[in-house]
Amino acid sequence: MSYYISPRFLDKLAVHITKNFLKISNLRVPLILGIHGRKGEGKTFQCELVFEKMGFEPVTISGGELESPDAGDPSRLIRLRYREASEQSKVRGQMCALFINDIDAGAGRFDSGTQYTVNTQLVNATLMNIADNPTNVQLPGSYDETPLQRIPVIVTGNDFSTLYAPLIRDGRMEKFYWEPVSKERIEIVEGIFQQELLKQDIIKLVDEFPDQSIDFFSALRSRIYDEQIQHFIHQMGIEKISKRIVNSTEKPPEFNKPNFKFSHLLEMGHQMVAEQRRIQELRLVEEYNQNRIFHPDAISSQRTLNPVEQKENYTQKTHLPYNPVMPPHRVDSKVTGVMQGDSKGSTFISEGQAVTTKLSLKVLEQIEQIIEAGYRVGLEYADSRRFKTGSWKTCSIVDSTHQSEIMAEIEACISEHPNDYVRLIGIDTKAKRRIIETIIQRPNP
Repeated sequence: MSYYISPRFLDKLAVHITKNFLKISNLRVPLILGIHGRKGEGKTFQCELVFEKMGFEPVTISGGELESPDAGDPSRLIRLRYREASEQSKVRGQMCALFINDIDAGAGRFDSGTQYTVNTQLVNATLMNIADNPTNVQLPGSYDETPLQRIPVIVTGNDFSTLYAPLIRDGRMEKFYWEPVSKERIEIVEGIFQQELLKQDIIKLVDEFPDQSIDFFSALRSRIYDEQIQHFIHQMGIEKISKRIVNSTEKPPEFNKPNFKFSHLLEMGHQMVAEQRRIQELRLVEEYNQNRIFHPDAISSQRTLNPVEQKENYTQKTHLPYNPVMPPHRVDSKVTGVMQGDSKGSTFISEGQAVTTKLSLKVLEQIEQIIEAGYRVGLEYADSRRFKTGSWKTCSIVDSTHQSEIMAEIEACISEHPNDYVRLIGIDTKAKRRIIETIIQRPNP
């Protein structure tokens, strides 16, 4: 049994490639197909399976090749590889494609800490130029007037919003979001385990780990072999294993079929999930980088906190000073009057009238802190599955500094997503970075 190719993935890729090789009058075809989606869902592997099924080998560029200490090298590489793919199609008499893997990792800009270099500009400009003139792609310092064979460009990535907007506009790039549905996940996992598991066990395995991406199951299969390899190492001796494997005159070692029992797979799978959870829970970088993340005054105040208060402090990620002592009643400089409240709601006096809100006192204080610092308020939400993978969606970005309008937006977002996680973010619009992220709603268990 061969690996499974999703029919809709196959159709999307095959149509795009074929359409770029056809000459249809009065039809402008986007040269680039951008395949994006969550990490580990098999975008690259599915592309490779489609290329193999269509009977050609693409010319590949990695996202890591899109930067260089020498200005202009990456853009020249793109032009060179494109011309190579065109020549390959002409010589072999078959289709070809330029495949750029993880383009957002090389050409994307994630935050203010991501350096936007000359090479990044040139890469974006080169891809736009090729998309607009696919038969006239020249190398620097030379000119060849012979028209090239048009070659489709396939790019993959996780977040295309980090790319230069004119590059991904319709007309240059056609977008395809890849997230396998339940049936596709089952078929793909069945292809990973070949004939080693029954169909019903495959379904149970996928249902047992609904929040995991496709590569989790591939890694699970690989881990099953660890026991045999460990036994082989102990049998040979750790000091002899290198000579036995590398440049050995003996035949390669053979391994019996490992234990693929369903119960054993579940045990190994839960061990892998536990390792993932430890990474999410530890977050040691926040402890190591306090001087960078937190205000110096906040660090000195945190040293006096008791363990319970310290734990509450680290439940939010913030670049703003943190005040560990917050009285239950205080005067709000933005809203005239006394604010009172608890975790279920708050009441304050605005223009001589009592105003009640469902937002807690802590949330209102956080809003005021963001406004006073001159930042904007944003909102994001995620269901339980996306929360575990850190995949949030934007609810709104409030373009206002009036507390009442911000509160109305927050309450509207919460009411629209009652069963989702909702978090409040503070945005430094000048530096284009986040200065605070606080979860203000958690779904009922």
